Amino acid sequence: MTRKINWSLTPINLGKVDYLPTYEAMQNFTAQRTAETPDQLWLCEHPAVYTQGLAGRAEHIFMPGSIPVVQTNRGGQVTYHGPGQVVAYPLIDLKRAGYFIKEYVYRIEEAVIRTLLHFGVTGHRVAGAPGIYVRLDDPGSHALLPQRPLKKNVIRDEEVVIPEEAVIPEQAVIPGLTRDPVPREHWIAGAETPDPGSSPGQALIRGRNDSSRRQLVTVPPKPDFTGLGKIAALGIKVSRNCTYHGVALNVAMDLEPYSRINPCGYAGLQTVDLSTIGVHVGWAEAADILGKRLASQLEP
Repeated sequence: MTRKINWSLTPINLGKVDYLPTYEAMQNFTAQRTAETPDQLWLCEHPAVYTQGLAGRAEHIFMPGSIPVVQTNRGGQVTYHGPGQVVAYPLIDLKRAGYFIKEYVYRIEEAVIRTLLHFGVTGHRVAGAPGIYVRLDDPGSHALLPQRPLKKNVIRDEEVVIPEEAVIPEQAVIPGLTRDPVPREHWIAGAETPDPGSSPGQALIRGRNDSSRRQLVTVPPKPDFTGLGKIAALGIKVSRNCTYHGVALNVAMDLEPYSRINPCGYAGLQTVDLSTIGVHVGWAEAADILGKRLASQLEP
């Protein structure tokens, strides 16, 4: 019989705080937490800073100027944090919550989409590029994007799309495949030796304990950002089934620092905020709505 979880997640507003001490506090919280430690959700705003993910390349930061660059252990490439941006750090025990990393990412993105909807903006996902995007010509349009992620049904097989550098778990288990930990690099490396019958860019991985089941791992094509602007960036770290780092929603920022980097590693990717697309809302209101939507979406 499954024990019922008494779960609540009340957002904690930290206000404006420096990035590095906050990063260190997340690490310490995660390292010291136990199976009984309540989950937390931190909301904050950072002074200007560039943060680099584990896979980040130096060439994506070409003119930092006086803005500091902090190397982190999250997934992803370089991004920018600054005044006018709501940053949310969910500190969640995924094992206790009962969902896997892929669903966790989906739930965070859904919280952002519902936050944007509150302000009359339609957020979109793009295949192979974690985060949330808006149409530049019509931010309120509900029309489906041709470059949205597509679900595929494969008979007797399971297909999993691994977002490029979205998540760096210390040990990863592909749900439904095997209970043995599978290093993340094995998920992608297998694409170099595709199984007969698999499509280009796909790899067939068999579980070590279950040779009768197959799983197609798809390396996403290069994302298509035509007509889109990125309004929320996502970067996560999972340690001992517990998450830290999180998501940043652009509200009313000076967007110039984005011109000094390739945001999330993509040259030419346009970054926007709510004010750019005509939505004028204060930081506190945006933080309040995002915090409530995250608390709701992350509920087990």
